[in-house]
Amino acid sequence: MGRDRPVGVRFLRPNISIAPIGAFYGTVTVMAPESDDPNATRVIAEGHWQQGPPHELFKRLRGTCPVHWSDGVDEYPTEAGYWSVTRADDVHTVSRDWETYSSASGITVVSDAVMPVELISSMFIGMDPPKHDRLKALFQRGFTPKRIAEHEDEIRAIAVGVLQGLADRERCDLVADVAQPVVSRVIGSFMGIAPEDDEPWAVLMNAMVASGDPDLNPEGPEAIMQSQVPLIFERCQALIAARRETPGQDLTSVLVHAEVDGEKLEEHEIVMGFFLLMAAGNDSTKATYTSAMRALMENPDQRDLLLAEPELVPSAVEEALRMFPAFSHFRRTATRDTVLSGVQIRKGDKVALWYPSSNRDETRYKDADRFDVRRNPEHQAFGAGGRHFCLGTALARLELRVLLEETLVHFPAMAIDGGVTHVLSPFANQLKTLPVRL
Repeated sequence: MGRDRPVGVRFLRPNISIAPIGAFYGTVTVMAPESDDPNATRVIAEGHWQQGPPHELFKRLRGTCPVHWSDGVDEYPTEAGYWSVTRADDVHTVSRDWETYSSASGITVVSDAVMPVELISSMFIGMDPPKHDRLKALFQRGFTPKRIAEHEDEIRAIAVGVLQGLADRERCDLVADVAQPVVSRVIGSFMGIAPEDDEPWAVLMNAMVASGDPDLNPEGPEAIMQSQVPLIFERCQALIAARRETPGQDLTSVLVHAEVDGEKLEEHEIVMGFFLLMAAGNDSTKATYTSAMRALMENPDQRDLLLAEPELVPSAVEEALRMFPAFSHFRRTATRDTVLSGVQIRKGDKVALWYPSSNRDETRYKDADRFDVRRNPEHQAFGAGGRHFCLGTALARLELRVLLEETLVHFPAMAIDGGVTHVLSPFANQLKTLPVRL
C-alpha cells in the first residue's frame, strides 16, 4: 500500500496493424502484466491496457490497495513513480483540494517525456488558481447549459447528415464513419474552422492524444515535439492573424482577444488553448458514444428499452459516461506532505486519479459492471468537482444525447460486424475501430 521512498464527411480509417497496440507508449512491444500482486504492479504497464482499462486490476486495487504506489514507468525510465487513486471518495478529495494537489506540474502520469510541462502549463487544465480561474472564466459563459442548448438544432443537423450519408451502405465503422465526422464538425463550428479542414485537424488531434499508437501516430511519440506541435503552431498562426483583423463569434476569437490580468495572452498560450479545446472536443464525445453503442449492441435488452422509451436516453447518457469516461486519468502533484486514506504522500509525488475505477466503485454502485440505462447515476467522468471540473459538460451531454437518439432512429438494428479494437492508452479511453452492420 505504501513504499519505502520515493456534414456527411467520411473520414479515412487509420491503417490498422495486426495487434491493437500503442497509444501513450513509446514502444509497441506487447508485454504481459508483470505481477498478479497489486503491490508489485505498475498500473500503466502496457500489458494491462490491451483491451481498454484493466477493470479487474482496478477492482483488486480498490479492495486491497486503493491508494497504490507504482515505482516507475516502463516505457519512460526517466519518469518518477506515481500514486494511483482508485476509489470515488479519494478521487473526490484530491479533485477538490488544489492547494495540496496541484495541476501545474503536469496533468498525466508521464510528465516531460512526450510534451514539456512548460507547454502543458500554457493551458488552463495545466494551471492552478488564480490564473486558471481567470482564463477558464473567459469561456464559461459560452458553455452554460442554456447557451449550449441553443446549438441543438445545428448539432442534430450535423448528426443526421452523417447518418443519412450511410443510407446506401450495409456496413461501416462507427468510429471513422460516424463519430469522428460528427464531433469534428461540432467542435470545428465552435472554433471557427472551415468544414474542409475538419479531417486534417482530426488526424492531428488523434496523433497527439494517442501519441504512441502506431496506427494513429505512425511517426511515434518523438514526433510530437519534432513535427506535430510545430504544425499546430503553423496552422494556428493563420487563424490567429485572421481573428486579430476580423474577430468572430467563435472560441478562437475569444482566445485571440482575451485579457488576463490586463494583458493579452501570448501566442503560445493562444495556440495551446486552441489545442486543449480542439483535443477535448475531438476525443470526449467520440469515445463515450462509440462505447455506448457497443454496450447497447452487446446488451440488446437495454437497446430495446431505449427504443420503447426514448425518454430514457438522457439516463443512458449518464450511464455511458459512468462506464466509459473518455479519459482514464488526470494527474496532480502533491505540494506538501499529506495523508490520503491512511497513506503517506510526500511533497512532489505524482498522484493519478483513475476515473474508470472510481466510476465502478462498489461502495457507490450496485452491480457496477452492468450497463443499465435506467440507472441515471452520478459519476466522475467529467472530474470529481473542484476547479478542474470539465468546462464542456453541457456540450458533451447534448452531443451524446443527439447521437444516441439519431443513431437509434436511423439504424435500430445495428449490430457489431467484426473485431473491435481499442486505442491502447492509459490516458485516452476510446475505441479505435467498431465495425457494424447497419
